[in-house]
Amino acid sequence: PIQLLFAPALVLMLALDIPPEFSLAAFLILLVVYWSTFRTQVPLYLSSNKVWHALESFLPDAKNGFRFIDLGSGLGGVLTHLARVRPDGHYSGVESAPLPFLWSWLRVKLGGYRQCTVQWGSLWNRDLAQYDVVFAYLSPVPMERLWRKARAEMRPGTIFISSTFAVPEQSPHETVQVDDLHRSTLLVWRM
Repeated sequence: PIQLLFAPALVLMLALDIPPEFSLAAFLILLVVYWSTFRTQVPLYLSSNKVWHALESFLPDAKNGFRFIDLGSGLGGVLTHLARVRPDGHYSGVESAPLPFLWSWLRVKLGGYRQCTVQWGSLWNRDLAQYDVVFAYLSPVPMERLWRKARAEMRPGTIFISSTFAVPEQSPHETVQVDDLHRSTLLVWRM
């Protein structure tokens, strides 16, 4: 498909006399959005707001609050939505791509979400033991390794949720079909 579009796109660029800086800018934007995809094999997937709403039901009724982490928090939509509807929790996000991290960090800071933190870095460096709910919308590639990490670090009674991508050979305790454009499925494991 891309090969079919390459020649017409090249002719169009020459005909419109688009400056080469445009191509450089487009490349740089894609670079900072998909910075770590070659290493992590996890592109930027954005959860729908229907997924955000479905996640609300998995937040614990804790008298002393609770801790939620979004592994690969993208633009911060999950964090800010949940913080708005359940301000009694503490919400953390970790993102490895520079532009989505910056976007979510600004969204949290400028939006006044004091109960949210977003960090730039690898999800593999986060200790999952401190969280009551761990959410991931990644890709099929890291799921088996992430499952091993979750099993080793998460406390009994905590919840691990994957959007769309299953853990090989591990049946979830619960699945929730989300009626969104992507036909998302939340796969839920109680540790």
